[in-house]
Amino acid sequence: MNKNYFTYVFVALLSLASAANAQERKDNSIKAKPVFKDGQAQVVEAFNDPKTWVRHDLWVETEFDTDGDGKLDRMHVAVTRPSQTDTQGLKLPVVYVTSPYFAGVATEKDIFWDVKHELGATPPKRKHADVKRTGKRPIISNSHLKTWVPRGYIVVHSSSPGTGLSQGSPTVGGDNESLAPKAVVDWLCGRGKGYTEPYGGEPVKAYWSTGRVGMTGTSYNGTLPLACATTGVEGLEAIIPIAPNTSYYHYYRSNGLVRSPGGYLGEDIDVLYDFIHSGPEEKRAYADSVVRDDEMAKGMDRITGDYNDFWKGRDYIHDMKPMKAALLMSHGFNDWNVMPEHSLRIYEAAKAKGLPAQIYYHQYGHGGPPPMRMMNRWFTRYLHGVENGVENDARAWIVREGAKTSKPTAYTDYPNPAATNVTLYPGTETGARGLLNLKKSPVALETLTDDVSHSGSELASAESSENRLLYVTPKLKKDLHISGTARVSLRISSDKPAANLSVWLVSLPWKKGRRLKTTDNIITRGWADPQNRRSITKSKPLKPGKFYTVSFDLQPDDQVIPAGQQIGLMVFSSDRDFTLWPEPGTKLTLDLRKSSLKLPVVGGEQALRKAMGLDAVQ
Repeated sequence: MNKNYFTYVFVALLSLASAANAQERKDNSIKAKPVFKDGQAQVVEAFNDPKTWVRHDLWVETEFDTDGDGKLDRMHVAVTRPSQTDTQGLKLPVVYVTSPYFAGVATEKDIFWDVKHELGATPPKRKHADVKRTGKRPIISNSHLKTWVPRGYIVVHSSSPGTGLSQGSPTVGGDNESLAPKAVVDWLCGRGKGYTEPYGGEPVKAYWSTGRVGMTGTSYNGTLPLACATTGVEGLEAIIPIAPNTSYYHYYRSNGLVRSPGGYLGEDIDVLYDFIHSGPEEKRAYADSVVRDDEMAKGMDRITGDYNDFWKGRDYIHDMKPMKAALLMSHGFNDWNVMPEHSLRIYEAAKAKGLPAQIYYHQYGHGGPPPMRMMNRWFTRYLHGVENGVENDARAWIVREGAKTSKPTAYTDYPNPAATNVTLYPGTETGARGLLNLKKSPVALETLTDDVSHSGSELASAESSENRLLYVTPKLKKDLHISGTARVSLRISSDKPAANLSVWLVSLPWKKGRRLKTTDNIITRGWADPQNRRSITKSKPLKPGKFYTVSFDLQPDDQVIPAGQQIGLMVFSSDRDFTLWPEPGTKLTLDLRKSSLKLPVVGGEQALRKAMGLDAVQ
């Protein structure tokens, strides 16, 4: 080979290198930015490689001291963001998730209250738990990263007060659990103080944030976005709470009755405190003494179940006035842990305030976010500021029976505006079951005997039982759509000064041998303490043999009962899965003539008559 050949190759390689350098300079000059299509943020390839994400942690200073050390508590915060927020000066909105669960929870199984005791009796003491913190810096959680970072958001996580590396004390609904995420939002918007260490440390600025924040999460993690929003903090533009607990009284009590959340028999607010208390070990004794053993012990009242200032302070309905964030709620109609009333009450309050508000209900149990399209449009509109018209969408989205959760049916609102209450009355009939119809019963008294050894499903499916009263409609000839909150009014007497009162609305015949996943048999349910018949703030013992009227709402629902089924109203006393377990034998007597059920029916009485095969309303 001659010299000219090598010269040619060298020049060619130099030319290629020069072209490559020019292309690299060109690529670097093109700033990555969010992309939108059909009103939704799209995955951007430049943001989609987790290996390039910037991850770091810090501590944000709050305005409270709840661990007794004389210093303002700091919350542990972790940030995950596209590298372009450093290399290209890109600013992005934030999806923020906070939780008491990120650093681990108690593993002991015997820390619940013993429910086997008489009503009004002092319960035996329970065991407390020690929680071992899990996880290592700087990562608090990986949740939501793959969903939102590639779509042009920064994802921020924080541990709640007294959990993980966050200072302070858990209060399970106390003010510090609202003010802690507020402090983080303030920091994300350039107003708060962040530091590299829990004590001292160098200041940290959120220079990569646009100052527009959205929050989401499920269960407790869904409660905290609402808690933060009720502070009215500037910059929190939108929240998507999923199955949130919006009132700890409604979670642990029901119309004056001590009631456990479904699946957690014997849980109460102090049990949850122990369950999540994973914070710095050297501060736990102070928090246990001040919060759990003093404030909670005095306020929770497992003896009467009455509503008081302790519970009022943990009910977010009373804190809604400052709230400005756009609200998208999500809940399951068959969530017997955090029951569906929790979302409805806040949704209705937000509407009354004139806030942008939508609600998504599905037919399953605890959890279940709205479809990605709904969440994406919500955050795109309120965090990126893209005018996609989401505020003009239907207010209510209901997943119909058998439909995919990703394909809800749109309605103008919930409850269905076409639904009106129809009053039904329990009556006697020959056979093992009574009749539920549109006419009042003649004078008739029927009695049941309490026995907690029988579950509600056993009682509902039994052909006959002395432990419940069951009243059923005629077999439906047409599908019947109910939408809203049913209400019972029961005229009862007890042979003892105290009694549990439980009501189930069921669809019969009972489908045996199947694990209930959606709306197979239970339409809705409710519980009440007859001692709180006049007020949930003060109970009054029953006079044995005297009749009282006890009226209360059941849980909200939206369900189509298919033709061929019967709607059954079941009245019983102790509910094995939810209430205290007194000794069997208490007798309740129901006066049918003065008892009723108000059922919200789409199409009203006319639709109900058609479904029951009765003559039309004249």
